[in-house]
Amino acid sequence: MVEHTDGVEAAGDAGGADDGVSEVLDRPLPEGIRRRVIGLVAEAFGGLTVAELPAQLRQYARFTPSRRAKFAGNAMAAAVESDMAFRQRISARLRETGSELAEALEAGSPPAAADPEDVAAMAFVLRPAGWVKLVTAAGEEAARASAERADEEARHELTRLREELAAARAEAKAETDRVRAELEAVRRDTESLQRKLRSAQSDVRRGEAALRKAQGELEALRAEAAAEKAAAQGEARRAKARLSEAEAALEASRRATREGRSIEDVRLRLLLDTVLDAAQGLRRELALPPVSVPPADTVDAVRPGTMTPRDIATRALSETDPALLDQLLALPQTHLLVDGYNVTKTGYPTMPLDKQRLRLLGGLAMLAAQSGAEVTCVFDGAELAAPVLLAPPRGVRVLFSKPGVTADELIRQLVRAEPPGRPVVVVSTDREVADGVAKAGARPVASALLLKRLART
Repeated sequence: MVEHTDGVEAAGDAGGADDGVSEVLDRPLPEGIRRRVIGLVAEAFGGLTVAELPAQLRQYARFTPSRRAKFAGNAMAAAVESDMAFRQRISARLRETGSELAEALEAGSPPAAADPEDVAAMAFVLRPAGWVKLVTAAGEEAARASAERADEEARHELTRLREELAAARAEAKAETDRVRAELEAVRRDTESLQRKLRSAQSDVRRGEAALRKAQGELEALRAEAAAEKAAAQGEARRAKARLSEAEAALEASRRATREGRSIEDVRLRLLLDTVLDAAQGLRRELALPPVSVPPADTVDAVRPGTMTPRDIATRALSETDPALLDQLLALPQTHLLVDGYNVTKTGYPTMPLDKQRLRLLGGLAMLAAQSGAEVTCVFDGAELAAPVLLAPPRGVRVLFSKPGVTADELIRQLVRAEPPGRPVVVVSTDREVADGVAKAGARPVASALLLKRLART
């Protein structure tokens, strides 16, 4: 391929190609001529090797001529304009194709019948002597031809528009006449309809007046009916309210009667059991004979060989002696009430609350089993962070105070619930609790006494 290129360049030099290289086109290349230049370059492009192509055009070496013209048209036109070596190679390829137009241009006599734009495009690539005149003349000829074509097209378009205008005027005149006739008919129909409309409007006004009168009467009737209905509903509501109140009062009376009778029965039965057990205990304690005692034996006096009052006083126990609690629990039907947290925080305050409860309840269960007494342990519900899952031990009642109620108040309520005369022992170090239950007839003992007693079990 190198030898071929050298030969082409030599031939170009011998034939006088680019003799007009000093000539310069002083105006932009017309668009029609530029497109034909790109077509010539795209056709001759395929005869060159990649090495003979400018760097910016090598990527289009394998494209077809049509694709080269589409994607590389601007680049090929710029290369033909600025790269003389590339233009000479393209010129050599065009000469090799044996184009009559190229030969005529080389001979300096372009054919008169040739398309001016083809002549200008070939002259722009081959650059023979006088090529600028050829390109300029072809551009002017193309411009004249384009102007003539535009004038001819304008004349044809003007003629067509005049014909269309005349037809439109005739059609518009016919349409105007038809519309006028229709408008006259519509005007007559409108006048007739207006007369009918006025008559209908008069009828409507009379009907509206009658309707308004009827609506007024209907509204009055509705208002009267609504007032009567509201009065009846109010009376019915008042009757229902009185009936509900009567039923609620009757049910409350019945429930109070049932509950009062049940509670009083329980209190009387418990008090009776207490009296009977106390009587039996006194009989056993005093070892009363089955026969009656002579009245003289009931006189209080010191007899020879019997106890003195000092000996009886020595039988009294200290308030801190655990045996005192055993004596109290040995009384018939004794109820032991324990202030839970008061005892646990006195005995083992460092333990968690759940551990304190379990330890105390375990000891109370053993105490209840040994003494047979009724045992109730009360805890303050305000100390709870969550519901307690606790199974009360056998023989011990476990209670938590409700929200807003302290354990002290719950203990006082339990004491007041017991019948007068039943032995009730309250374990609490709280002075206020001890004084309150003492006034209610219960026997207060210190928490330390219960802790000492539980320590023995």
